[in-house]
Amino acid sequence: MTVDEALQTILKSYRQYYNINTENAARPFAAEAVFHSHNEQFFLVKAATLSEAESHEYVFFATTDELDLDEAKYFDEAAWAEGMSRVVPHSNHRSTDIVLIILAGHIDDEAAEYIKKLKRYKSYRFTLQGWSHYSVVAMEPSSGDFFCNRRGKSLRKLFRNIK
Repeated sequence: MTVDEALQTILKSYRQYYNINTENAARPFAAEAVFHSHNEQFFLVKAATLSEAESHEYVFFATTDELDLDEAKYFDEAAWAEGMSRVVPHSNHRSTDIVLIILAGHIDDEAAEYIKKLKRYKSYRFTLQGWSHYSVVAMEPSSGDFFCNRRGKSLRKLFRNIK
C-alpha cells in the first residue's frame, strides 16, 4: 500500500466523528482532523447546571517519502505549535489533545528512536483549567512497521489493518 492510499484509509476511519480538512490543512500537513465535545450535567432542570466540560482533539497527518531525524523533528515541532495555538483554557476546559500521524515510505532508525522518546504535556493553572497530551504515530504502509510514543500506543488498533 502506498502512503497516499494509507492516508485515505485512515481518513475514512476518522470521518465519522471528526471534521476532516484536506484542502486548507495547516502547513506542512497533508490533512487534519478536529473533534470537539461539550458535556453538561444538570440537577433536575437545565437551569441548575452541576458541571460543564469541554474536550478537544486535533489530529495532524503528515506524509513523506523518507522520514529522517530532521524531518521528524520538523513535523513534531509544527504539530505541537499548531495544536497549542488552538488551545483556549478556561474554567470549563477539560482537555485539548494533539495527535501527529506520520505516514512515510521509509522511516530512518534515528527518526524511529526520536518518535519513541517523545513526551509532551501541558497543564493549565495546575490542571484547574485542563491539560494537553501529545500522541505521535509513524508508520511505513508498505512494510507495516509502526513506531509511536507512549501515548500513541492507544492508536495501534487503528493501524492494524493497514498494509
